[in-house]
Amino acid sequence: MTALHEVVIPGAPAALAQRLSALVPSLETPRTRLRALRLSDMGAWAEILCTDRSRWMDGPMSRDDAFVELAASAGGWLLRGIGFWAVEARDSGEVLGFAGVNMEPSDREPELGYFFREAAEGRGYATEACQAARGWAWAQGLPSLVSYIDPENLRSVAVAERLGARRDAEAEAAYAGTPDEGVAVYRHSRPEIAA
Repeated sequence: MTALHEVVIPGAPAALAQRLSALVPSLETPRTRLRALRLSDMGAWAEILCTDRSRWMDGPMSRDDAFVELAASAGGWLLRGIGFWAVEARDSGEVLGFAGVNMEPSDREPELGYFFREAAEGRGYATEACQAARGWAWAQGLPSLVSYIDPENLRSVAVAERLGARRDAEAEAAYAGTPDEGVAVYRHSRPEIAA
């Protein structure tokens, strides 16, 4: 059974939510569509955050904690003008995972983050969606962009490297003595200075 806080309230609240969601930019790639988060995405979100798939992201979480993360990720658009998108397959509309540009409380720079469902792994969707998200971020004039990755998360490391990001030892050293010590910081280069 779906919890009541995961259900759209009909009428004027639903209409307002729809209008606000329409303000979030949507992006398209040859195979994916990046669109605003919806309450109906909670199932796919929980499939990742409430299972061992989230072990590199302080998980697994309870479904309620995952809901708070979903709300915070959607709220980033209102508070900062950046946030997460649901990444869906253009041909089927299936939610493949999530990607976005965000800043969590311990972040020192905007982050290009991504996490995908197991069924979507190994097919290039994350790289494709993240290229679009990164291009959008640079077009908005962000001063920098990094991906914070647990070094043991080899799939995520591979995505960052396919995107051309490189580890930044100086940025990693800034986390010494903090709860985030040991995080790998992958720096994305602006297109005009990329090799």
